[in-house]
Amino acid sequence: LAVPEMRRNRQGATVTELGWLKALPDELIHFRPVLCVDYAYALFGGGELEGVEPRLRDAERWLETPADTAGMIVVDEEEFRRLPGMIALLRAARSLARGDDMPEAVKNAQRVLDLAPENAHLMLGGAASVLGLAAWASGDLEAARRMTASGMANVRLAGYISSAIGGAIVLADIQIAQGHLHEAMTTYERGLQWAVEPGAPVQRGAADMYVGMSALLCEHNDLETAMQYLLTSQSLGELAGLPQNPYRWRAVMARIRESQGDLDGALELLEQAERLYDGNFSPNVRPIATRKTRVWVSQGRLDEALDWAREQGLSVENELSYLREFDHITLVRVLLARYRIDPAEQSISGAVRLLERLLKAAEAGGRLGSVIEILALQALAYHAQGDLPAALLPLQHALALAEPEGYVRMFLDEGESMGQLLCEASARQIMPDYTGKLLAAFEAEKQKSEDKPDLPPVLPEEHPDGEPLIDPLSQREIKILQLIAQGLSNREIGERLFLALNTVKGHNRKIFDKLQVQSRTEA
Repeated sequence: LAVPEMRRNRQGATVTELGWLKALPDELIHFRPVLCVDYAYALFGGGELEGVEPRLRDAERWLETPADTAGMIVVDEEEFRRLPGMIALLRAARSLARGDDMPEAVKNAQRVLDLAPENAHLMLGGAASVLGLAAWASGDLEAARRMTASGMANVRLAGYISSAIGGAIVLADIQIAQGHLHEAMTTYERGLQWAVEPGAPVQRGAADMYVGMSALLCEHNDLETAMQYLLTSQSLGELAGLPQNPYRWRAVMARIRESQGDLDGALELLEQAERLYDGNFSPNVRPIATRKTRVWVSQGRLDEALDWAREQGLSVENELSYLREFDHITLVRVLLARYRIDPAEQSISGAVRLLERLLKAAEAGGRLGSVIEILALQALAYHAQGDLPAALLPLQHALALAEPEGYVRMFLDEGESMGQLLCEASARQIMPDYTGKLLAAFEAEKQKSEDKPDLPPVLPEEHPDGEPLIDPLSQREIKILQLIAQGLSNREIGERLFLALNTVKGHNRKIFDKLQVQSRTEA
């Protein structure tokens, strides 16, 4: 009787249930088809995918030969009647988890919808969720949104609140890809309400809702509140987060650090996120490695960015697919950065052609988030070539699409060239209210940069006064040195900057080497 309730709350259900089942004699399970499927469910939840199919076949043996049921034990007749649908659902989920047979996942999910009675909310919700993820992976975002919303509603009706909250993460990601930022915020807020209902324990997923809202606040350029939401998520503890929360938390914190100009800190967080990655069945449409490449471009590390593109087999002539859309947009960023350094470089023409193809594909798929970014890059590419009239056309289109949803960082993060283009747009009265808001954000960012106190020269005591270090300190190393000067321990520095203790120690060694000192006191 405890199993359904544990599953609903996701509080140690898989480990506990699997432990129970493994302790049972095999012959006891073999004659109980419902228990066979329960065992397959527990194996799936525990990541033991290879053990799922044999247990499903054990259950199917009793369904395929209804006349020969000697020895079969059924305690719950209703659960027994639902076994064909539950078996199809587990097979769909297994195919999705393995990632090697999406058509098989879709076929089994459709079979569930055909078999499930109207009140079988868990089965209906699970099947709809699988179909939503499959549609998302194919780039059909509207179908993905519709099926994911249906799946989320059904699993909630079945009483599986944490699973519904997990569905809210997927739904919000899809809405963001569609460019519907306000809808995504509503989805997160609703999920948070489910997670913290009065009089009930906090559900797993509460922390994830704060992380999602933080990402949206960051795009709206409310960095202070975005940071507060991340800290709130962290304060709820590990038990309030779903499996993907550790990596998503670090990815959003990296986004905030990048927006604050701390590119070294952003990279460190992305490296942590990459090690912790858990997509939880969602398609990996924004790979962490690609996000790192974007930071490299901002740092001017083009050789590393170009190496990444080569390793990924990316070129302007590639066949396009939704799963590689983010990679191809990033390739354009790499080529545009190279052209700015060397205008004789001819790759800009290929980048412009690739942007045209990407725009057509994104528009056809209803991926408004990608459309806005592609249009902004088109504007920057034409501006880099000195063609202002051509640059203002896609910029105006991008602004018209972005303004209703409150995009800010999308433009702000493009830097000085975008600022110049927005000035030109404002002078021509192109969406004056919105361009005025964005230009004000640019000005505020510039003011913050100018207001930062000048750091004293970081030189060892015996270093000739005024002579620069051969290997200057990075932004992150300067920040750590300042905290060392304030008397903070390595552990305290790690907590302040969200770094592992070993990472702080590694920075210390680099700082000491650069300053030619041996200890914290000398530094």
